[in-house]
Amino acid sequence: MLQGKSNISIFSTILRAIVVTQVILLSVSFAYASEDDPLEPMNRVIFGFNEVVDDNILEPVAEGYRFITPDPVEKSVSNFFNNLGEINTIVNSALQMKLDKTISSTGRFVINSSVGILGLFDVATSLGIQRHREDFGQTLGFYGISPGPYLVLPFFGPSSFRDAPGFYVDVMIEKDISPIHTELHHEERQVIQATNVIDTRANLLKATKILDTAAKDKYIFLRESYLQRRAKLVTDGKDVQDFEIDVLEINY
Repeated sequence: MLQGKSNISIFSTILRAIVVTQVILLSVSFAYASEDDPLEPMNRVIFGFNEVVDDNILEPVAEGYRFITPDPVEKSVSNFFNNLGEINTIVNSALQMKLDKTISSTGRFVINSSVGILGLFDVATSLGIQRHREDFGQTLGFYGISPGPYLVLPFFGPSSFRDAPGFYVDVMIEKDISPIHTELHHEERQVIQATNVIDTRANLLKATKILDTAAKDKYIFLRESYLQRRAKLVTDGKDVQDFEIDVLEINY
């Protein structure tokens, strides 16, 4: 019974996101048919806000985390959150009817959750099972929904009129399925979610240094990198030219 309610909740969330996405895209398509970033003035304001938050809070905390955390521990923390991310990849691979990715991602999750001790060790990769990334924004793109205008979200950064509702669906799916949300208390979830934010920002420290020195206009550089990367993910890399530096993929 609980499983049935969970499936209905996921389906309802997906349906709402599709409707919202279509309405948003239809409302702007006529006025901005040839524009990737018609909301640039607003986006730049939000981008500036995010930069202030990052410069004064997230980046210093991430640097402190990286300084005090031994590399093996930091790697295990990243592995743990990557393993949780397999849940959304499994769901979205299935929605896109990509049987091979659904099977391999399910195998990765089972192996790393068991042999890899709750995902702390990436045993699956050492066995040759490569990690894939699929989210609901990619699923919408797979079924022909265009990205629409570029959008910068407060705190979360680059997105689009398609990917923002997709992100919401991924969050709802995680809440319905992930053991972090289904098995733990509120206070425990908060600690884990905060750790995830810090770990994610720590993994982008190298990208930040490259971006600060390479980009004359950081906003434009991030926008073009994001849009190109999303197009590449939706098409699985087919007929998409690589951007100069994909800063969102740089890691230690």
